[in-house]
Amino acid sequence: MSKISEGAPAPDFAMESAAGPIRLADFKGKTLVLYFYPKDDTTGCTTEGQDFSALKAAFDKAGVTVVGASKDSVKSHEKFAAKYGLTIPLGSDPEGRTIESFGSWVEKKLYGREYMGIDRSTFLIKDGVIKRIWRKVKVAGHAQAVLDAAKAL
Repeated sequence: MSKISEGAPAPDFAMESAAGPIRLADFKGKTLVLYFYPKDDTTGCTTEGQDFSALKAAFDKAGVTVVGASKDSVKSHEKFAAKYGLTIPLGSDPEGRTIESFGSWVEKKLYGREYMGIDRSTFLIKDGVIKRIWRKVKVAGHAQAVLDAAKAL
């Protein structure tokens, strides 16, 4: 796995979504916010999706596309989006290839138990280059912070 860092080229990726495939190549010359979250229909992930959806018009105005991604299936994403009124595309990465390529498949600890899971992380990518990275994201205020950073590019 190559080291992911600000200023480095974003790893190439392709994921399925309810709206069709999402690929890095689709964003040539554009700005993309790609965020990884652990699981559909869990509290933090729902809030994060709602926060990004609430700011979708502002992201659109700034010329920025926001895509969320997890290992959940496209069908699960469709249910999740419908249940909570999410308006951003959700990429399905069941094998975790994209998640791993961004270094977001990490060892986690819960109640003393260690396991592998998705690090809640966000990547601001402009014309294929990673401009900002947020790791171990705290959901409150995050979508607005990402929007502010995207506008500052």
